[in-house]
Amino acid sequence: MGNYGTHTHERVKRWFERHPRFVPHFTPTGASWLNLVESWFSLLTRQRVRRGSFTSVMALIKSIHAYLRVWEQNPTPFNWTKTPEQVLAPYHLNISGTEH
Repeated sequence: MGNYGTHTHERVKRWFERHPRFVPHFTPTGASWLNLVESWFSLLTRQRVRRGSFTSVMALIKSIHAYLRVWEQNPTPFNWTKTPEQVLAPYHLNISGTEH
């Protein structure tokens, strides 16, 4: 979980108590690979969804699939622009001497 507030809600706490096989794991904001997934969905949203006009859910799905086909022909990798030390610095975590 990257949202620090979500896990403190009583309903969320009770859900985890009722489902012990699920163990929450927290990632520092800005340090998760999930942020790259969010970036990709942001691109999809800006380049396909917001620019489109869809008459049905199926039309939206077809548009997304078309976007995926184009993306897969020439995928653009996301590159980290910060070192692990720079990402973790605001959290006062020192990772020197560890494998990463």
